[in-house]
Amino acid sequence: MLRCLCLFAAVFSVRSASAPFITPCKQGDTACIKASAQAAVPIIAPGIPELGIKPLDPLRLALIKGDQGGLQLTFRDTVLTGMKGCTVENIKHDISKGKNVVVIKCSVTLQGNYKLGGQLLVLPIQGEGKYTIKIQDIVIKAYSDITTVTGEDGKPHWHITDWHNSYSVKTGTQFQFDNLFNGNKVLSVPVHDFVNNNWKEVMQEIASPIVRAIVAAVVEDVEALYKAVPADELYIA
Repeated sequence: MLRCLCLFAAVFSVRSASAPFITPCKQGDTACIKASAQAAVPIIAPGIPELGIKPLDPLRLALIKGDQGGLQLTFRDTVLTGMKGCTVENIKHDISKGKNVVVIKCSVTLQGNYKLGGQLLVLPIQGEGKYTIKIQDIVIKAYSDITTVTGEDGKPHWHITDWHNSYSVKTGTQFQFDNLFNGNKVLSVPVHDFVNNNWKEVMQEIASPIVRAIVAAVVEDVEALYKAVPADELYIA
């Protein structure tokens, strides 16, 4: 879901020969930047090896861990799909202040292996097996601080010094955890009914480490792009 968050802002105005699919925009031309970013989404999603950009759809996450409110969760070998259908809601890129904000809305599916233990809201939960989470219309905001450094080519390059994110789910989420309570349906069926009927509260409990893991992977890709492309090729002065 979210690996293209900072990436769209990074490439929205590239005018280098290696990224001819991007329409150059002037700083502050929000309409141009947003339209250019949206047009680039399906091109960027499969990945661009020559720019150091790994695939966004599917996005593979080896490990996601969290410990919140008495709930311990571990997701392994997660595959996230749906990023190529993301909508760019807003982009703000202020070079003079070194600030970048990207807002996207996506509907994504995560599948992999899970291990849960502890308390989920008011219910005890325990299990280990396959999982599927379908999220409809998650809006993620990614904020980053950017500075300029000298690259190996002797030219100025952008570099992310810090980042954070926020998120909200607008429409809904469906959860399926195979083998809850070692396959005991008497226990697992009521838990599934509860988490799917109270998806908003459940997402507040479990989504934070998922989103953070995805954005962290994005930062790595954006840094690769910044290293490859000089800053003066990322916007129209």
